[in-house]
Order: sequence, then C-alpha cells, then structure tokens
Amino acid sequence: MNDHPSIAPGRVAVITGGASGIGFAVAFRLGQAGMQVVLADLPGTSLDDARDRLTGAGVECRAIATNVGDPMAVMALAEKARSLGEVSLLLNNAGQEGGGGILTEIATWRATLDVNFMGPLHGIRAFLPAMLDAAWPCAIVNTGSKQGITLPPGDTAYNVSKAALKALTESLAHDLVATRDRISAHLLIPGFTFTGFTTRRGVTEKPPGAWTSEQVADFMLESMGRRDFYILCPDNDVSRTLDEKRIAWAADDIILNRPALSRWHPDHSNAFAAYVRQP
Repeated sequence: MNDHPSIAPGRVAVITGGASGIGFAVAFRLGQAGMQVVLADLPGTSLDDARDRLTGAGVECRAIATNVGDPMAVMALAEKARSLGEVSLLLNNAGQEGGGGILTEIATWRATLDVNFMGPLHGIRAFLPAMLDAAWPCAIVNTGSKQGITLPPGDTAYNVSKAALKALTESLAHDLVATRDRISAHLLIPGFTFTGFTTRRGVTEKPPGAWTSEQVADFMLESMGRRDFYILCPDNDVSRTLDEKRIAWAADDIILNRPALSRWHPDHSNAFAAYVRQP
C-alpha cells in the first residue's frame, strides 16, 4: 500500500472515538504500521479494553479518557499526545447519534452538535497549530456521513451536524493548500458499516449489506495514499455509481429549482427512481 506520508513508524496518531468500530480498526492498522496510537474516548471499560487489545497485539498504545465536546479536555488530550512524540495524524471520529426531526428535544440537538461538529472543531483547534509549526507530514481526517450530503428525512440533528462537518473539512482543506501538501485534510464518508451504532439498535450480527469497520479502515488508508480528499466508501448494498447518482440528484435540486430533498418528495420520487435506473 502506498501510505500517506503522515503514516510513519514512531510518530503519534490520535483517534477520537477510538474504543470501537471504525476508530478502533484504524488504530489497529496504524499500530501495525509502527505508529504510536492514542485512543481517546469516554471513560469506561470499553476504552480500557480497547487499549488492552491493542497492547496485546503489539501496538504501542495509550488510552486517554476524553469528552470531545469539552474544548479544554481536547486541549489536554493534545498536550498529552505531544508529550509522547511527533503527532502526525488526527482522526476526529467520535460520533453521536441524533434521532428525530426539527422539533426533537433541544438537548438532543446540543449533544449531537457538540460531538459531531464541535468535537472535530475542538480537535482541529487543539492539534493544528503544532502541526503548522512542525517539519513533518501531517493529516487530519474527519469522519462525516453520506447523511450530511443527501440529508435523508428522519434524523435531522445528525444530518445537520454532518453537513456542517463537511463544510468545515472542505474549508480546512482549502486553508491547508498553503502548506503545499505537507498537511492534508480528508473527509471520511462511510457507507453502511457494522459498528457500535448498529448493535445499539439491536442488530447483533453483521447485516449482509454492511461493510466491517476493518474494510472501512483499509479503504480510508488506501484513499489517503492516493491523496483523496473525499473518501466515499461503498458497502455491500450501495455501489459508488449509486452514491454518485444520489449526490448529483441532491445538488441538482438547487440548479433545477426543485423542492428541497426532492428525492423523497411525492411529486419527484418517480423521476428520481427513473434517473437511478438510467445507465
């Protein structure tokens, strides 16, 4: 694999939401590549167990309990990580499920935005200044969602948080052009993935349509090696071609002055279905 230059033996990778799912899978892969891994997640046995599993597999790992919605906690995480060595990779992966529509409880809105949007922003603000001063290649990866692009109805707070994260990551990537690729930004956009989110919905076995977290981790690292910004993952149900059609249709809502989210609008749903069937 043609690794991204930020992935180098001895350097430090920081992964929020690292105790399970995609975060843990990426941590394992980076540990295999010889990086020191810092797992950041909420305190508890899941974080401790994740650290022990990585350490048992020969990965140099440290677990730091962190609430990414707290900017001071993320600043402390950055200081601890830098005390271990040269931090070259930050994966802002911690995520919070939303649920409900516009009128869902304001506490749900706050919690979802605090983790999914403010968490990565706190991470960028805590880690980027030292990366800008460093002399080695670095990367910041934010875990987004296809729901932040196509905005399917029914999970409004989550969709809004991931849409905001997409805009933030795009702006970050543009600002980093001045570093001439020494620091890169990437937006990870997983497909249907069997993670802790899935099991909390009562699904205990991987559905046939889902990818594993390990597949997403491998796809992410391969895409970073190609210097991709948008890391748009397929899964076993949805191909890259179908994702592209859904995204293009959503963008055309503006260009063609269709109703918002016309893919689900009763006057346009048949036209969308016909569009998808086109070769």
